[in-house]
Parts: sequence; structure tokens; C-alpha cells
Amino acid sequence: MAGILAWFWNERFWLPHNVTWADLKNTEEATFPQAEDLYLAFPGAFCIFMVRLIFERFIAKPCAIALKIQANGPQIAQPNAILEKVFTAITKHPDEKRLEGLSKQLDWDVRSIQRWFRQRRDQEKPSTMAKFCESMWRFSFFLYVFIYGLQFLKKTPWFWDTRHCWYNYPYQPLTSDLHYYYILQLSFYWSLMFSQFIDIKRKDFGVMFVHHVVAILLMTFSYVTNMIRVGTLLFCLHETTDFILEAAKIANYVKFQKLCDLLFIIFAIAFIGTRLVIFPLWVLNTTLFESWQIVGPFPAWWVFNLLLLLILWLHCYWSYLIIKIACKAISKGKSGKWNPLHVSKDDRSDVESSSDEEDSEPPGTNPHTATTTNRTSGTNGYLLTGPCTMDD
Repeated sequence: MAGILAWFWNERFWLPHNVTWADLKNTEEATFPQAEDLYLAFPGAFCIFMVRLIFERFIAKPCAIALKIQANGPQIAQPNAILEKVFTAITKHPDEKRLEGLSKQLDWDVRSIQRWFRQRRDQEKPSTMAKFCESMWRFSFFLYVFIYGLQFLKKTPWFWDTRHCWYNYPYQPLTSDLHYYYILQLSFYWSLMFSQFIDIKRKDFGVMFVHHVVAILLMTFSYVTNMIRVGTLLFCLHETTDFILEAAKIANYVKFQKLCDLLFIIFAIAFIGTRLVIFPLWVLNTTLFESWQIVGPFPAWWVFNLLLLLILWLHCYWSYLIIKIACKAISKGKSGKWNPLHVSKDDRSDVESSSDEEDSEPPGTNPHTATTTNRTSGTNGYLLTGPCTMDD
């Protein structure tokens, strides 16, 4: 075990040339980041999760009730023992062969059985109140860390001149404010890593999981190697849009359509501007070029920048989806008022119901005469979920 730890913490990987771990030990004159500090993120993540539960229960939920947001979920499927057994034990998405067999067994038409399975799947989806409470928590947290980070960073020299991220590197002392800011962010991301399995499931769950892993690796790498100054720039840049997105979701849930549309426009412009323009020109420029000139590359430096490039790829992916949604909205708005939430379906929405789902009554005693009507997903638009990047 000692040999494995010695190999893992090889100074020639983590630190620049001629720098050792002994050089970065805490002294009376200066405090530096220590790898063991990262363990604080786990109790921090637990505390954040508990604060979230309290916030949603005693603050967000009363607000939702005051705003008359419905707590009930989608339409309940008609009780049917045979279909329920198929749904729970075999499949939630029966194929044509199984649908035909169930149609003969129940004397229902295939369309009615498909509708039953859609309604049954919808029952497992969260209510608008649950989504409102989650978005209100995220909005509050993101707004807090954004204000705190901005107030802290505007007093630092590296916020105005990124070359200060590398002057005298890695012998840059760790202040209490900087330590709190970093551990708070890391704790939040660890809480997201665990809570995303019980949170509202989105269609981009896999992408978001990759993002959370990359974000935690970035924060861990930057803390251990004392690249925390550039790390704080990443935090501030990504937090610029996160609370705007959550505010737009809240406006969507409370049906403030004009406010929702305005916030979407602000979010889209800010997201593309910060992630595809400022991020490469401000952050990547200093991590790739200024650091090369002032410090020089070393193995951990390469890994850190590869992770940043992966974050940039995720930015491009989400920007593509935002532009795609905007184009759909503009195309649909040619015949009337521009409204992005009238896009019937987007690639990132946590679909509350299928875009072709019917609102007709559940199958009754005469299912063959049941009428069906198509339903667009209305409030299913882009704002039901969003990129939670280095928040995200």
C-alpha cells in the first residue's frame, strides 16, 4: 500500500520541476492546500443535502402552495391487474407483438393500451411542485455562491490579470475565504453526484453524470496542485448563467410566460457568450499559454488542460442544443408570437408526457370507440432542464 501511495503521489507528476510536497507543507507564515483537506467535502456534501431537504420542505414548498402550483402529478392510469403486471415485471415499453397479444387478451384496441402505458409511465414522473422546489433550491444556492464568489474575486489581482494565477506558482498561500469557496463548491458537486440518482431524471442524465465527474476531477486536480486561483475563475464564469436558468424554470412552472421567455433570451446569450467566448479567451488562454510561459508544462498540467477541453466540448454540445431550440422557436413563431416554450419537444427536456400523447379518457367498457386527440408538450420546452455546469 505504501508503494502504491508513493507511486500515486509522485511529485514529478503532480508538481512542477524542482518542487516537492515538503515545499508545500503548512508553516506559521503560509498555508497551502493539502490533499487531506478534500475529505471535508464529504461531510460538506451531506450537510448541503440536509439543508436542501429543509429548504424544500419549509421554504420552497410553502412558496409553491402560495403560488397555487399543483402537487398532484399526471393523469392516473385506469387500474388493470394484467397491464400493471406487464408494466412492473416485464416492460414499460411493450413492442407491437406484445401490444397485439394484450389487445386480444383484454379486448382493447392497441391505441388504448398504448395510452395506458403512457399514462402509467407518467405516474412515475415528478409533479410540477417537486420540480419547482428543486429549481428554487438550485436558484438560491447558485445565486448565493455567485454573489459570494464575485465579492471575493473582485478584490483579487488574478481576477483582473490572469497572469497572477501563475506568478510565484505553486507557492501561493491559501486564504480562509479561498478555502471555504473551494470546499463549498466541491461539496455541492459531491452532493449532486449522489442526489442525481434520486432527483428528477432528465434525458441528458449520462451527459450530466460525465460533467459532474469531470467537474470533481477538475476541482480535485486544481486543489492538489494549488491551481486554485484559475479554479475560482472557472467557478465565477460558470455561475454567471446557472441561477438565470433556474429562474427561468421557476417562471415556467408558475406560468409567467413573458418573464420565462425574457429569461431564456438572457440565459441563451449569456451562456453562449461565457462558455464559447469568454471561457476560451479568458480561462483556456491562461491555462494553456500564460502558464506555459510563466511556469512551464508538467504531467498534471496536461491532465488539467485536457479536462478543461472536455468541459469546452460539453459547452459546445449544450450551446448546439440551445441554438437548435431557438431555431425551432423562431420557425414556429413565424406564424405568430415568438415563444420558445411552444416548441413541442426539445432534446434536453425532462418530458412530462410524450409529445404525441393523448388526453382522451382511459379505456372503458367500449374501448374501441374511444376518441383520441394529439397533445403537444406545451410547457415541456427547453426550460424544464438545463446545463448545470461547474454550476452546475
